[in-house]
This record gives sequence, C-alpha cells and structure tokens, in this order.
Amino acid sequence: MENLISQLGERSYRAYQIFEWVFQKDAGDIREMTNLPLKFRNSLSELACTKRLPITDKRVSKDGTRKYLFVLEDGNTIENVLIPDEEKRTLCISTQVGCKLNCSFCLTGKGGFVRNLKTSEIIEQVLSICREIQENITNIVFMGMGEPLDNYENVIKTIKIMISPHGLKIPARRITLSTAGIVPGIIRLAGENLKINLAVSLNTADNETRDGIMPVNKKYPIDKLLEALKEYPLPPGRRITFEYVMMKGINDTIEDAKRLLKILKGIRCKINLIPFNKIEGSNLEPSHPESIEEFQNLLVSKHYTVIIRKSKGADIWAACGQLRSSKMTIKD
Repeated sequence: MENLISQLGERSYRAYQIFEWVFQKDAGDIREMTNLPLKFRNSLSELACTKRLPITDKRVSKDGTRKYLFVLEDGNTIENVLIPDEEKRTLCISTQVGCKLNCSFCLTGKGGFVRNLKTSEIIEQVLSICREIQENITNIVFMGMGEPLDNYENVIKTIKIMISPHGLKIPARRITLSTAGIVPGIIRLAGENLKINLAVSLNTADNETRDGIMPVNKKYPIDKLLEALKEYPLPPGRRITFEYVMMKGINDTIEDAKRLLKILKGIRCKINLIPFNKIEGSNLEPSHPESIEEFQNLLVSKHYTVIIRKSKGADIWAACGQLRSSKMTIKD
C-alpha cells in the first residue's frame, strides 16, 4: 500500500491512515476517508475500492450460537460461527472453500476442495460480523472451513492485520490457529513470532488409527508432528492445545488414553476432549459420556489439564465438524 501511495505522490504515512479507516472506522468508501486530501482520494478511487462481504443467511441456536453464510464474488459459499459467552464473543472463521484433508469426522472436506480464500475474504468475515452485532469480536479461532496452514500466506497476512495497532488491534493471545498437523506449516509458523495460540487436531495416539480417520497423517505421521511441536516456541504461560474428537469404538478406550499419555511427554499442553458431532453421511457415533469421563480422569491423574468441551450450536449444524452442511442454503 505504501508503494501504491508513493506512486500517487503522497507520503507513506497515508497507508496507516487508510488502514485505520478500513479496519477500525469501517469506511465503506474511499471518499469517506476525510483526513486524506480530496485530490488524493479521487486519484485513489480510480485505482482501488473497498468491498464488503454480505451476510446471505443466518441461523441462531437455542444456546445463542449463531451461524452465518456468505456468498463470495465467484458464487462459492463459506460459513462462520459466532459463540457469545458472557463478556467473550468468539468468532470461528473459515480459510478455504471446502478442504483437501477429508477427515472422517468433519463435514467440510466431504464436498472436496474448491479454493483458498483471499486475505480480504478472511478478514472481512470479522468485519462483517462486527457490523452485524454492533460490537467488537474479542476472540478469533481459525477453526472454520478449511486447513489454515494449507492457505499459509493469506492466513499469516490476515493475522498480521488482526494484531496490528493500525488494523483490528486484537491481542495475539486471543487468536488461535487450529491445524490438522501440516508439519512444514507449523515449522514456518514457529518462525513468524506472532505469539498466537496453536491448537492441533490429534484425535488418536497411533498412526494406524490416525491414517484411517485423518489421511493427512500418511504424509505427516505423529512422530514428525510431535517433533515439530516440541520445537515450537511458546510464550510464557502458554500451552499447545490438543483437540481430541471422541468417537465410539475408534479412540475412546483407557488403552487409547494411556497411549496418548506416552506420546505427549515433554510437550507443554492441554487437551480438549470433544464428543463427536454427527454429520451427514457418516456412521460414526459419539463416545458414551462415561467413556469420556474415564478418559479424562486418567489424563487428569497424570497432571494434565483436560477439558470436556461442550459442543455449541449443534441444532443449527454449527458445532465442531458440521460446517458446509446442506441445512444452510442461499435464500432466493
């Protein structure tokens, strides 16, 4: 942006002013940016524009969770989810149309991969919801449609805008990126020094089972994944979050818990146990609540922080793994 502005004969600090108009004052048009000279605004309007991502459909859960549908310029659709919780407003955003990874417990990949989202399409999800609710978002989780590290450049650019004092000004500690285990992406992310939170969808402790439910494991097996995580720089007091979707007869026995304990040694972490949320076209079933509690108790007895995460928004297909459902369609 500074290069563009210099070509128009203005000083580079104008880029910071424009950033603040777009990301903090939500200017819908360049002509609204009144601290820019009129001649410059007119020249800039001939070369650039601001675009907004309209909300096409909305569903509200009985627990207060909201799911939003957006139609992109090329006609593809994406979804995101807002989870209000007392003073927190957590937004789960998407980074791709579809997903390449085809994890067995997630609906998004069942329809295949279409394309990566542009930085503008990712960040605009946040701005659009802020307009909708007339409040700022307090927490961002990259846990919507797609694998964030498979769209690395655009996701990193988005995060830098989010944490910038001239951008959305969201503290890095309130941003979480979730990955299925793209090892080269984790290594690259470690070098960015963004100080965001990292969550890893692990779901089992042995390669054979993980190969079956997460095909990405065939390329980046558990030992390679854990090796990268052990080298990942964590800010003081921070831990890696391991997400563990509990599926009946797949990964929910005491023996599974013991194997998990064995591989997590030496990693500063916490564990989220997530009961499987039913998805269209799947025969998988959630683990029995007693099995989940026994699993949790064993891990807690070994001094791990383990949370059984209550799924929100399941009645509107907004819970973990349910995005891209046929239940949400474009209105005429």
